[in-house]
Amino acid sequence: GCFDPFEMSVRAVLGQQITVKAASTLAARIVETYGTTIQTGIDGLTHVFPTPENILALDGPIENHLGPLGVIAARAKTIYELAHALQQGDINFDLSANPEEEIKKLMAIRGIGSWTAQYIAMRAMEWPDAFLETDVGVKNALPDYTSKELLTIAEAWRPWRSYATMNLWNTL
Repeated sequence: GCFDPFEMSVRAVLGQQITVKAASTLAARIVETYGTTIQTGIDGLTHVFPTPENILALDGPIENHLGPLGVIAARAKTIYELAHALQQGDINFDLSANPEEEIKKLMAIRGIGSWTAQYIAMRAMEWPDAFLETDVGVKNALPDYTSKELLTIAEAWRPWRSYATMNLWNTL
């Protein structure tokens, strides 16, 4: 699960093809620049992540805002489209939603592929049956299998493939 499905989804988009550390740095820049300042009394906890509405309210092309923070234009546009879909109610991360239908909607957004959509379903929707067959960690945990073979093997793990994925990560 996660506290904020939009933040988690943006972090998933940011994390495509870069390290976790690099994605965390980009997310921190976004929250420091466009997040809402809060007073918590906890050192380091000074902002909350921007909402979809905060992102949509930025004037001009989104890449002009996120680009200077280090976010490439394609990912900036994906984040904007994700914010728009959530704000319009086109994508539903509620626990009562059908994850497989929401995955299809996510994948209709340019820049969101199967890995990202499955990861978002696992974390934002708490879907226990997501499986990330192309994930580097999954492939490192089971190096003798192709992605196609991993999908076949993972069928036996239904409806708990998210847990299997996390267990594979934990073996590394």
